[in-house]
Amino acid sequence: MAGNPVPLTEDEIDAALREVPGWRREGDEITRTFGVRYHGGVALIVHVADIERLIGHHADIDLRWDRVRFGITTHDAGNRLTTADFDLAARIDTVAEAHGAIAL
Repeated sequence: MAGNPVPLTEDEIDAALREVPGWRREGDEITRTFGVRYHGGVALIVHVADIERLIGHHADIDLRWDRVRFGITTHDAGNRLTTADFDLAARIDTVAEAHGAIAL
């Protein structure tokens, strides 16, 4: 049986952030916003949601007319940052690039 995810230390968070350029820490969440038109944003979200379902980890997503914002934290770790958050961030970057989204 797997236990709860282990929150990262401050040093581990700093190192992990260097591995996902463009992502910012906002408290116990990492965030990134991409510029993309509305319907392209919907397609991007559907693609990300499919990956999230497969890996069992989800971002909070905010869709606007010309941008999509992702916020990631691990709820099962008391809303703290874990390695799963940074793995998902890297996956989102790959999907966003494939959809032609522009990092803001």
